[in-house]
Amino acid sequence: MVEFTLWDIARNLLLAARWTVLLSLCAFVGGGIAGLVLLAMRVSPLAWLRRIAVLYVELFQGTPLLMQLFLAFFGLPLVGIEVSPWLAATVTLTLYMSAYLADIWRGCVEAVPRGQWSAAASLGMTWPQQLRYVVWPQAWKIAVPPTVGFLVQVVKSTALTSIIGLTELTKTGTMITNAVFRPFPIYAMVALLYFAMCFPLTWYARVLEGRYQRARHR
Repeated sequence: MVEFTLWDIARNLLLAARWTVLLSLCAFVGGGIAGLVLLAMRVSPLAWLRRIAVLYVELFQGTPLLMQLFLAFFGLPLVGIEVSPWLAATVTLTLYMSAYLADIWRGCVEAVPRGQWSAAASLGMTWPQQLRYVVWPQAWKIAVPPTVGFLVQVVKSTALTSIIGLTELTKTGTMITNAVFRPFPIYAMVALLYFAMCFPLTWYARVLEGRYQRARHR
């Protein structure tokens, strides 16, 4: 049995946690950009764009994230595309996140009164200008709390990437457990690290939601 001190275990878990944070950030940035494109398609006046966006969202929301990871990592090599665990995880989480963010943001855009669209149109704005300059700035105030809240779910979902061999926090905890045969304290430390990453985001989402509620009632 390999001997690990408490400091060795904590240090290795902390080093692994940085990859969890980096993966979450990459998925959030990529998913946010793709989500904005999907949002524009979902609320577009063109029916064929809306249908494509709906199909995309339903595909990624209607299938398990674990299955999507398997298809990306094990399926792509079957058609001659070799991918690393990191690339497969990043792309899959980005696509997964974009589908949910597009749906969250669509609801926020639809919460803006339709009269805002009409008022912007009366000023001679094109549809993209109406969305960009009038509707989205108002919708964004509503969208920030659920967006931050969903980021918490993505941070926790990165644990699934250990299945395809990505050495992030959960995978590192499993490797150390297999070496020292002390699952309870190690996984307890893993859980505490996830909590340390997620709690500030959860707290911030609640603060933002409270500010929005107070602003609405003024």
